[in-house]
Amino acid sequence: MPQFDDDIFLGTAQTYMGLKTQPNTAIITATISGTTLTVSNYNSGDPLTVGQFVSGSGVTAGTYITANLGNGQYTVSASQTVGSATTMYCAGNALLGDPAPMDMGIGPLGRSFVFDVIPEASSNTNISTAASYSAAGYATLAAGAGVQSVVRADGTTVLQLDCPRAVSITIGTGTITATNVTISGYDYYGQAMTQTISTGTTQSTTVNGKKAFYQISSVYVAGNCGGTISVGTTAILGLPVRVIDAGYISSVGWANQLGNNSATFVAADLTNPATASTGDVRGTIVPNTSTGTYPLNGQNRLVVEVLLNAIAAGPNATRTGALGVTQA
Repeated sequence: MPQFDDDIFLGTAQTYMGLKTQPNTAIITATISGTTLTVSNYNSGDPLTVGQFVSGSGVTAGTYITANLGNGQYTVSASQTVGSATTMYCAGNALLGDPAPMDMGIGPLGRSFVFDVIPEASSNTNISTAASYSAAGYATLAAGAGVQSVVRADGTTVLQLDCPRAVSITIGTGTITATNVTISGYDYYGQAMTQTISTGTTQSTTVNGKKAFYQISSVYVAGNCGGTISVGTTAILGLPVRVIDAGYISSVGWANQLGNNSATFVAADLTNPATASTGDVRGTIVPNTSTGTYPLNGQNRLVVEVLLNAIAAGPNATRTGALGVTQA
């Protein structure tokens, strides 16, 4: 858990504020006598830590490790007898409300977070090119400029954006009927998320989503809208930490320019539980490109300093305080 101190953000680090319900499972061969767990062999996984649950043949449900005695011995929470060596599984953390470790995220850090990104140009067609839909169905995904096709660790092929950003739906000409388009994918921390966007009834228009996706797994068109539909990226960039008020943004720099009008900010949506129609759980920011002088082009840099309150970086910090409510 990150501490409330004067350290600066040092990059990725192990922390227990992850978004999974369980971390990787350790498989061991062990016996339990009373409250002493003796490990004879680690079959897989890391050495056990305080708070991990222990399960297996003859082990009382809900038992967890309370202390590491060294030399392969641990104290467990419930007295019991497992007479001979048996395979046991250890996962989770009984002492933390949101237990999963994560390899990238919030820590180590101090009282501010520097968001530093060079966004690629937006495009209306770099996720799916314009196509007609006579009935409900999935769009054909194709990686355009600023997007690449990658395979996730779970084997899923997705389109990965250059940075977390909202997507857009562009409708062509014709007699337009409002149709829902559902975007599915993942945020920067690998949490599954969806966004449902209505095409509306106006031809030759673009509708922007609210949520910042990092990876897109599918685009589902609910029915024929009467015109073509394409899917692309917007200039709406997703913040990496929850920001509930503009006052927490201490500075914004865009394209080597400073100024309070360098960007447009939308606060984190606090709706809990989140839905496919709610906003981004951490908040979004749009660099000021209204004059056209400083466009998103893969060269101009956005630097945003976010002040972190105690619920995001203090000793009592929570995953929700730092990363927002669970995605939907």
